[in-house]
Amino acid sequence: MTGGADLFRGLTSARVSRRGLLAGGGAAAVAALLAGCSIKGSAASLADHPVDWQRFWADARPTKQLNFANWPLYIDSDHGKSESLRLFEQSTGINVDYQAVIQDNATFFATVSPILRAQGATGYDLVVMTNGFELTQMIKNGFVCELDHSRLPNFAKNAGKSVTSPVYDPGNKHSVVWQTGITGLAYNPKYIDREITSFQDLLDPAFKGRVGLMSDNTELGSLGLLANGIAPEQSTPADWRKAQAWLKKLRPNVAGFYDQSYINKLENGDTWITQAWSGDVFQAQQSGFEHLKFVTPEEGQMMWHDNMLIPRQAANPVSALAWMDFYYTPKIAGIVEDYVNYVCPVPSAQEYIRTDLKDATVAESPLVFPDAAVLERSHEFRVFKNYDEYSEWNAVFNAVVQS
Repeated sequence: MTGGADLFRGLTSARVSRRGLLAGGGAAAVAALLAGCSIKGSAASLADHPVDWQRFWADARPTKQLNFANWPLYIDSDHGKSESLRLFEQSTGINVDYQAVIQDNATFFATVSPILRAQGATGYDLVVMTNGFELTQMIKNGFVCELDHSRLPNFAKNAGKSVTSPVYDPGNKHSVVWQTGITGLAYNPKYIDREITSFQDLLDPAFKGRVGLMSDNTELGSLGLLANGIAPEQSTPADWRKAQAWLKKLRPNVAGFYDQSYINKLENGDTWITQAWSGDVFQAQQSGFEHLKFVTPEEGQMMWHDNMLIPRQAANPVSALAWMDFYYTPKIAGIVEDYVNYVCPVPSAQEYIRTDLKDATVAESPLVFPDAAVLERSHEFRVFKNYDEYSEWNAVFNAVVQS
């Protein structure tokens, strides 16, 4: 790899946020929908109309079409058809209509939920969504198919431990991971002349007005919980308020609460240390900012997953399963990973990237292939029980931003 493609993506096409928007129009749209579709026992939930999934898959017939909805810049191509999709078409005879139409989880959920609630077809056979409230609602309301794992032998063989049976979808009953990301800290050694090891370092008075935090409440609140030694996935509302108090104590040091623009702030020196995503830091390092450092704090880090799901009423569900299984091979996962640069869900793809693609930069990066010790220090996001709990979380951490 020459770094040219990475440089182009880093300078002109910054990756959109992997986490759902928690403010603005997206959240408002979700709130309106949830009034009708997320309450347990609501007639709007397809979970009230169970499906015999064993029979469903026995009756499902192969087709020659796959309609795949994904995020921008999230497969091995800037434009046109990717090599991974070309190989899939060549191997299976299935034509892929790949559409980079998902800009954030909330807006996409708001778009497809009324259709799925009415038992209509979205036009997509495969969609990619981040674990979070919207994905939980997709599963809870019966808006996605249960998977036939007998047709996913490559997933069973090659999936890494960090992506199997996640807390938001035990047993991968409805989803398999597309890409994973790690949220930790990144800092610029041009301005910080000591090693950063802990979230407590953010409180250093020397960093007043130079700390960047994320505007996503899920990420923000999780940082506050980890800083207090609390596992976010097991946290309670009382814990959230402890995290809020810690974040308010940090507030004088905070330069701002950012979307993905946080990486630009770190690069240009507006911030010296910031909450950060592993994939963004890796790409920044390959685009002229190799001095930036990414840290897994001693208190731990967050791990998030973007997941492939099959919407109910999909016209080509067998094709969707075929792609899922095809992707979970070292070669195909490696081809995608060599472009995307987040955390690969197929550990054995590392050797394919090293040997066949001859890209040591990606293959040897601990941000793309973290070791087991790093993964063991990772936490999952809180799976909210209902909209009231989700709203309470947002209210607690909105108060930090507004303070």
